[in-house]
Amino acid sequence: MRDPLARLELSVPLRYRSRIDRFKLASRSHVRERLMHDEIIAEAVRVHAEEMGTPIHEAWKRVDGYIHEIVPFFNVIAYYQIGYRVSGWLLHLFYKTSVDFEDERAKERLPRDAVIVYVMNHRSNADYILVSYALAGQVAISYAVGEWARAFPLETVFKSFGSYFIRRRYREPLYHSVLERYVQLITREGVTQGIFVEGGLTRDGKLRAPKIGLLDYVLGIGRDAEFAKRLHVVPVAVNYDRVLEDRSLLRELESQSGGQRVSRATQAYEVLRYVGSNIGRLLTRRWKKYGRAAVVVGAPIPLAPWFHEHADLFALDKPDRLGQVQALCDRLLVHVGQLIPVTPVPLVCAALQSFDSEFISRADLMERIDEMRSALGELNARVLSGDNGAEEIFARAWRMLKMRRVLAEEGAGYLVLPRGRPLISYYANSIAHLLGPFVLAVQARDALPAMAGLRDVSPSKT
Repeated sequence: MRDPLARLELSVPLRYRSRIDRFKLASRSHVRERLMHDEIIAEAVRVHAEEMGTPIHEAWKRVDGYIHEIVPFFNVIAYYQIGYRVSGWLLHLFYKTSVDFEDERAKERLPRDAVIVYVMNHRSNADYILVSYALAGQVAISYAVGEWARAFPLETVFKSFGSYFIRRRYREPLYHSVLERYVQLITREGVTQGIFVEGGLTRDGKLRAPKIGLLDYVLGIGRDAEFAKRLHVVPVAVNYDRVLEDRSLLRELESQSGGQRVSRATQAYEVLRYVGSNIGRLLTRRWKKYGRAAVVVGAPIPLAPWFHEHADLFALDKPDRLGQVQALCDRLLVHVGQLIPVTPVPLVCAALQSFDSEFISRADLMERIDEMRSALGELNARVLSGDNGAEEIFARAWRMLKMRRVLAEEGAGYLVLPRGRPLISYYANSIAHLLGPFVLAVQARDALPAMAGLRDVSPSKT
């Protein structure tokens, strides 16, 4: 008779009607056995031992350590009974979440044996939670997670959710052979993966240049024509009215440009103060949500035509092959960029940034928001609350911008506070790729002498 825990593991996927790839349930010992008998890893071990002058058994011991570090131990109960509920509670505590689909039924039209890779932009560490929660009713995603989460209890949590760990900027060939073969193993076995194609969090709010490493590993299974036919990429775009780490990311950006670095002690103090103040708001019932957290899931893109177009891909020298992969990554990121949801704060910040002034009259600001909203509609961009007009969009953003001391009301308009300008740029940049030509056009229009006279408004004249 089956024990209660086993019955629960079987019932959970049925209850959530979610696809769980069978290989995710394979034991770590089984995955280790497969990798330890992999011919390509064996050759990498031989080369490593020769180059480093170490015994073969020492190189294999190193491989075993990498496998233990990388391979997760997916747990159905942890993912759904704990992870799904906790992530839902946290998301609804901080945000009003929304999920939109470019084509809601497209996934149903995919072949049953389709191998799916979700490719997404990366704005916050909350992306892992947001996208997993948004897609939990469809599939359990495995993510590649960086070293930042390799601390107790985060490492255990992520591994129990099926995420695998990678070392960024670690160049040892043996390690990358193990990682590549693991990624290709789970891809061949149909495990659905999520890849943040930018390779890291954006510091200035703009989309970063795509990194090709993990996607190149995935595409490697296309050497087999049958797998090349089965691979599909699903673009996913995320955006927020407030990114939890925004000020820290901007500070990192400033330090990279020669600004003063903040000590770890100061960072820890700020985190504790932030947590403490929010707990205080919860206890005194003064808590307010951070606005919208939005996900847009694109239609699946079959890679079979791309493999057919690049039939000689795996016969090319590595630099030439990587050039083709980079071009594909660039195209995918453009597709992700086109799907970026436009939440109220980024839209209002884009409107504020389009003015060459620290003071903007309310009438001008409402007009600019409405113009941008219309322009985005023409581009098929997803403007959340877009049907409710400029006044309601601004009202939703104003509460957040006022609370964070980004904007202050002054007479018949609003004043951008000195500390708020970097945040305005950060959020405006999240949709800058959609509005670039429009912003240049309206700024040129504002510079005309007739318009300059009409907009000569200051707080003292109101």
